[in-house]
Amino acid sequence: MKYIIKILFAAVVIMVAVGYYFKNTGDHPTGDKWVGLGILGASFILMPIFIYHRWKNKKVKDYMLTEENLKKMRDYGKKKGDLKH
Repeated sequence: MKYIIKILFAAVVIMVAVGYYFKNTGDHPTGDKWVGLGILGASFILMPIFIYHRWKNKKVKDYMLTEENLKKMRDYGKKKGDLKH
């Protein structure tokens, strides 16, 4: 999965670079198309795959502010002396 993400990232960077190359040589419509395709690929293909890859084995409950997690944070802060209660 990480190799697919790296390949897609390289493809997006190359597409945007080619687009700016065309824009610098004076062919603005073609350059805009390449840059737009690169940004669309990054937004709708690369980003969702990256997010899925990073979150696939995580428990969302660990990152939510539940009463239990707030209590853990308070206890940790008191133990460290960061919070003055």
